[in-house]
Amino acid sequence: MKNRYIEAFEKEQAEGKTVPEFRAGDTLRVAVRIKEGDKTRVQNFEGVCISVRGNGTGKTFTVRKMGANNIGVERIFPILSDSLEDITVLRRGRVRRAKLYYLRDRRGKAARIKELKRAKA
Repeated sequence: MKNRYIEAFEKEQAEGKTVPEFRAGDTLRVAVRIKEGDKTRVQNFEGVCISVRGNGTGKTFTVRKMGANNIGVERIFPILSDSLEDITVLRRGRVRRAKLYYLRDRRGKAARIKELKRAKA
């Protein structure tokens, strides 16, 4: 049970922010606002979501992509961060676990995730 002041603060933090529904295994494009000197720009970070943890304002998600020379790059984003411009779900992955840390040891085709088939309505 949370303190009502903490609940009010969290509600205020989440106000006006829309976050799409996603889970581990989904391929995301996260638009991050980067400040360099006195200029700001938006840079996309595109990869597979390997974990979602926490709840409320403390909720975070980890995105893993393959960088230059096949070096794995992971970033942890707070879900309600002011630096996040946009989160786009590109593909839904079909996985059977909540944390996909085993992808760190996989290379090439072994690291692929099957796409979730949508039921036709």
